[in-house]
Amino acid sequence: MESKKAKLKQFYKQFAKDDKVLIAINADPDAIASAIAVKRLLWRKVKSVTICKTNVIKRPDNVVMVRLLGVKIKHYDKVSTSNFTRFVLIDSQPSHSELFNKFKFDIIIDHHPDTDPDAAFKDIRPKYGATATIMTEYLIAAKIKPSEKLATGLFHAIKTDTSNFERHSVKEDMDAFQYLYQHSNIHLARKIEFSELQPNFLQYFSKALNERVLRKGAFFVHLGNVPNPDICVLIADFFMKVHTVKWSIVSGIYKKKLIVIFRNDGLRKSAGTVAEKAFAKYGSAGGHTSIARAEMFTADLRKSGIKTNIQNIKNWVVESVCINLNK
Repeated sequence: MESKKAKLKQFYKQFAKDDKVLIAINADPDAIASAIAVKRLLWRKVKSVTICKTNVIKRPDNVVMVRLLGVKIKHYDKVSTSNFTRFVLIDSQPSHSELFNKFKFDIIIDHHPDTDPDAAFKDIRPKYGATATIMTEYLIAAKIKPSEKLATGLFHAIKTDTSNFERHSVKEDMDAFQYLYQHSNIHLARKIEFSELQPNFLQYFSKALNERVLRKGAFFVHLGNVPNPDICVLIADFFMKVHTVKWSIVSGIYKKKLIVIFRNDGLRKSAGTVAEKAFAKYGSAGGHTSIARAEMFTADLRKSGIKTNIQNIKNWVVESVCINLNK
């Protein structure tokens, strides 16, 4: 606890009473809940706190989460950096998105692999399953009892990022989860959790079931153009429920980018390592042991001599992954 209090003390030292703070996130449950926690920690300690997102929130469960928790989030292109004196990046690092280049971050708190970003204060813990766990520890160290909505948000975030502790997690995640359970509204958490699917998503499940390919214990699906990359995430998670499936790799094209989502049972090779070896030279790729993601502009693929018609992309993803599964 002493080390946690020391970390909190260093965090608070980054701020002054007249600071106007901007918290930047790529909005998902962990980032949203963690940003709310930062805002609570800074209550009455700074002049103002604004949360901004670099993405558009489309997943139904995330939309419901924002609405039910009463979170106010601005889009990044609606904020002017000149209006703020301190910049905080939560549940991400600057290299994760070129959109973060708009800001010079003073504080970075994250649980993803450390990319050694430049900031006056950094708290990056790759062993943790969720940034929400880190923020829960901050709240406890500050002796702040979270409100019902904040606790519910953090509770849901830890459940989501650890996939109910089926993915990478540590004892600290479980400790935070148990603490938050005491202060959460479980009925509210269930409303958020079970709001994942939009009716128009169902056609992609049908396509995935009809066109799936099984290779080396892995299910592969290429969905073609998708209106939201989260469809790929939902289907990748869905296929991991099949007891014989060791890997689930789902790809789709979104805004001229090829998105590849990786899931595995966590018992074999690291999904993040496979994603990097297969696709990092074409764009961004990485992740954890059982969860990973790759993103590549189709224009860059064509420059590399890769044909981007549906059938070729489908075959190329399968072959690129399978080669690295064998290594």
